[in-house]
Formats: sequence, structure tokens, C-alpha cells
Amino acid sequence: MVRKTKEDAELTRQKIIDAARAVFLARGVSRSTLEHIATQASVTRGAVYWHFKNKTEIFHAIREQVLLPLIDRMDDTLTIDGAYDPLTQIENSLCETINDLNENIEMRQVYEIMMIKCEYVEEFATVLQQILNNCSSITEKIQIAYERAQAQQLIAGTHSPRALAMDTHLFFSGLLHMWVKDFDGSRFRFQAINLIKAHIDLRRK
Repeated sequence: MVRKTKEDAELTRQKIIDAARAVFLARGVSRSTLEHIATQASVTRGAVYWHFKNKTEIFHAIREQVLLPLIDRMDDTLTIDGAYDPLTQIENSLCETINDLNENIEMRQVYEIMMIKCEYVEEFATVLQQILNNCSSITEKIQIAYERAQAQQLIAGTHSPRALAMDTHLFFSGLLHMWVKDFDGSRFRFQAINLIKAHIDLRRK
């Protein structure tokens, strides 16, 4: 019975997260309320408060379902030796993210919410700081791959792995922002993979 109750609670929590994602996408985060989310989820506002103390906590939960698996995957593909050289590992990691966005509607929705449906002010100022912390973590993982590429004498030029990692992260962040905004796919989405490959090729000897 306890297990069933726990499972029901988890199902309700996920239902609220899914409802919040839909509400944030339709209304924008700042114009969404817990009442809107409760209505979308077909639960009481009390049920929402049972799982989340405020809208910011729900936003964190939505982000984590997308970003934590992404960071874990980068740990697997960028920080260890594998079947591919380090530059190809970076390229594959970035391309996998684009492929995930193409194939996973929930992931696309979360990125759209984060990039164009949320104002990072007031209580969401802390969210912005967490996003910046995630960016630093991702940059560090890319740097480790560049350090291995440098040790293998694969990199053209004299730029440091740190500078190359920062440049790659900023390039990809900009590409993601434009990818999300390119709703009809006529500007960036159709060529995102080729742009990533060209970016990495510029670093090869």
C-alpha cells in the first residue's frame, strides 16, 4: 500500500511537471500561475503545493529532466578515452544534442521555455545563476577533451584548450538559441549539424 501511494505521488508530480511545461510554453513563465498549472494538470492547487513550494521549484524540475541527462552524457563522451579521437568526441556530443532536439518534443519545449519564454528576474535570478553554473561545468568537460586532443597533437594553431572550450561553448550556445527560434527550420535547423562539423574542422591540423 505504501509503495502504491508513493507511485501515485510520483505520477502526480510528473503530471504537474508536464502541465507546467505546457503552461509555460503557452503563456510564458512570468504570466503563468500555480492555478494555471493545477488546472492544466487536473489537480488541486493543494496537490501542486504538496510537491512544489513555488513556481521556481517546478521550473527547476523541468530543467533538470533535460539538463542532467545531457551533462551525464557529456561525462561519458568527453572526459574519457573512447573509440573516437577527442575532437570527434566533441563533435559527436554537440551533434547528439541537436539530434535529440529534432527527435524529442519535450526537450525542444524545455529549451524554448528556457531561452525565449522566461525572464530571469526576481525569484528567477537564482535560476540564471544555476544556468551559468551548468555552462561552466559543460565548458570544463569540453576543455578536458581539448586537452586530450592537444596531447595527441590534433589541434591546429596555438590557442589553449581553455580558450578553445570557451569558444566552442559560446558557438554552440548561440547555435542553440537560433535553432530554438528558427521555428520553420529555414535558417539554422537544417544546417546545424554541418555548422558543428565545420566548427570542429577549423581546429584540426
